[in-house]
Amino acid sequence: MPAEDTITKTVWQYSEPLPEDTMEFLKGIALDYSKVKSYTYNRYSGIKSLDRLTPAFDIMREVRQSGLRAQLGLPSAYFSPAIVDAVADIKGMWGMLKNKLGTLITANENLSDEDRIYLRTVMRLDKIYAAVLRDEAYEMPRKAKGLSIDVERLNNLLRRLTRRHLTKLEVGSTDYFCIASSGYTYRAGAIYIASRTSKQRIELPLKDSNVCRRQIRLCIRKDYAALALPVETKVKKHADYNNTVYIHIGYQDMFTLSNGNVYGQSLGGMTSTETQRLTDKNRERARIRAAYQQSMESGDGKKAVNMKSNNLGTVKYDRRKEKERAKTEVFINTEINKMLAAEKPNRIVITRPISINKTKLPAKSSNRNMTRSFNGYIRDRLSYKCRINSIELVEINSKGTGTMCSQCGAEGKRSQDGFYCPECGYASAISINGAKNIEKKYNKKK
Repeated sequence: MPAEDTITKTVWQYSEPLPEDTMEFLKGIALDYSKVKSYTYNRYSGIKSLDRLTPAFDIMREVRQSGLRAQLGLPSAYFSPAIVDAVADIKGMWGMLKNKLGTLITANENLSDEDRIYLRTVMRLDKIYAAVLRDEAYEMPRKAKGLSIDVERLNNLLRRLTRRHLTKLEVGSTDYFCIASSGYTYRAGAIYIASRTSKQRIELPLKDSNVCRRQIRLCIRKDYAALALPVETKVKKHADYNNTVYIHIGYQDMFTLSNGNVYGQSLGGMTSTETQRLTDKNRERARIRAAYQQSMESGDGKKAVNMKSNNLGTVKYDRRKEKERAKTEVFINTEINKMLAAEKPNRIVITRPISINKTKLPAKSSNRNMTRSFNGYIRDRLSYKCRINSIELVEINSKGTGTMCSQCGAEGKRSQDGFYCPECGYASAISINGAKNIEKKYNKKK
């Protein structure tokens, strides 16, 4: 089957409740897996290894030859994926650092446009970026040649910013590990994974009959294992999907189309209710935490222990939080499916995500609001469902789609009551005006 006719998705597979000794084995593998990752972080997350991350063959060879595997007694089926996992994390760390520095460079009023071009060009080229950080000679990037800049000043600035914001990676969770395809087999309703003893495997009875032939991730739960299986799914082709739809993605109403149809109208209510519940809950927990601290300081240990065990645990808190998030995610996926079935699009046009505070540093309140938003999840799921249904997803620049009048093109006014154009008198919901502007802008560019 051609690669373009399939798409990879994750399917979860669950084991039956496992014996205590099996759970201890899984926890031991996960702990050693994290030690391999930690070793790789410590050796290769600094500036000396920046230009060695892609491809990572040298790093993999060096870690394999370090003697760590023999020291831990960790089978190769777990050891090699741990290295790959760690290198991917290091790449992600550098990616986030570059995004952070990009924001700081944009906000720095002492830099000229040519200064910014040079700095951004250097950060895109890992070999040159690494040479700058190590104060080594390098060939000037083609895009930076001829710029009127003080190279030494900019290189010093880039070094300072990198040193200040480069974080040290640490292993946060020890409740999962990856297994290479050579490290497991399926037989008689169970998966058998590599043990620490050669030619012996550990049996994990399964609740379903799914079979995988690729690297999988095993997550350790209370008394069972959850396995994330990457599977190939055939892309669907719909002969009756012939429309182009223009969508404004919002926080209250999930999708507003230029034809006036709205999908996901309850999203804002769901998220705001959960946000308020978490705010109230966290405020109450902060009050109890302060009382707990006061009891500890006054020597009332019994009262403090009761508070900690009955009021400050995280099991119920996390379970409720995950349950509410899962409920919202189900709602989002249902509404996307409903929209696709009703509108039958062969092309969907949306705007690219807006980068907040491009000219100034983000406020903490903005960051908190963004972390509670499902906007990123909505875009990911829409993108996935477009790929699996052979729908073209087009992203255009959002400039002008929010403030301009979709009827006359004049600058309008946005308020809690909606959108109003003082020029022509047009009034509508902000979302419908935005969706119509998306349609207008896209068709104008064609």
